Amino acid sequence: MIRNNGISAGLAVAGLLGLAILATPGQARAWWRGGYGVGIWIPPVVVAPPVYAPPPVYYAAPPAVVYAPPPVLYASPPQAYTPPARYWVPPHWEGPNWVAGHWA
Repeated sequence: MIRNNGISAGLAVAGLLGLAILATPGQARAWWRGGYGVGIWIPPVVVAPPVYAPPPVYYAAPPAVVYAPPPVLYASPPQAYTPPARYWVPPHWEGPNWVAGHWA
């Protein structure tokens, strides 16, 4: 036990100062280089919680487009069916016979 309050206060301040020196952040490096003391390797003290970074987004490639092979023989597409045009034949005589009007 230390009987002198001045020495106790000085040692307490020196201890807190040593902790403050150890807790200060250093240069940002990929990994810490070395430790403190002889034979004791301690990583640096983390003074802030880690920052959340979302994982990288994975974009899947679109599926490959596969076309049908070309036809062996090219044939033009079928044409639209149009019925033959009809017209009106007025009534008339065909020789001795009378023909009424009709669609032809």
